[in-house]
Amino acid sequence: MPNAKVLSEKQAIVAALAERIQKAGSGVLVDYRGITVSEDTELRTEMRKEGVVYTVVKNTLTRKALDQLGMSELDHVLNGTTSLATAENDPIAPFRIINDFSKKMGDRFNVKAAFLEGKVLNESEIAEMSTLGTKEGLYAKVLGTMIAPITGLAVCLGQILEQKGGSVEAPAADAE
Repeated sequence: MPNAKVLSEKQAIVAALAERIQKAGSGVLVDYRGITVSEDTELRTEMRKEGVVYTVVKNTLTRKALDQLGMSELDHVLNGTTSLATAENDPIAPFRIINDFSKKMGDRFNVKAAFLEGKVLNESEIAEMSTLGTKEGLYAKVLGTMIAPITGLAVCLGQILEQKGGSVEAPAADAE
């Protein structure tokens, strides 16, 4: 039976981890077995640049935190070496960074499982998420799609005006 101090410390860790997971838009659980310190440092640097929180986690405490949040279907992956990458601002960033890093490292660095807004993702959904661009890039695509019809209308109206003999330029003010 653990003493009260150790038990309260572990409960605080579980509560903090549960809060982190709940606030995160997404998270990825990773098996990092076999990567070197320099590779880990490179990964952490990239994660920090993108605003992703990346930490090594204890499986038992993570299991308790996930169970509190109703994500007990992730319990089976919580064995061996486990790290957790979460992001609040750009939910795609952990997927993209970990996928790129996993390609470089091969079998030494693998995705165990992932979640997005409280929903556990399957392997195909994880692969799909990792191919998406940055948040800003996706915003640019959406904005471009929204502006395209308006731009087309403006060009069309300008051509009609030119065909009718009008001018697209504003009329000059008459000099007195």
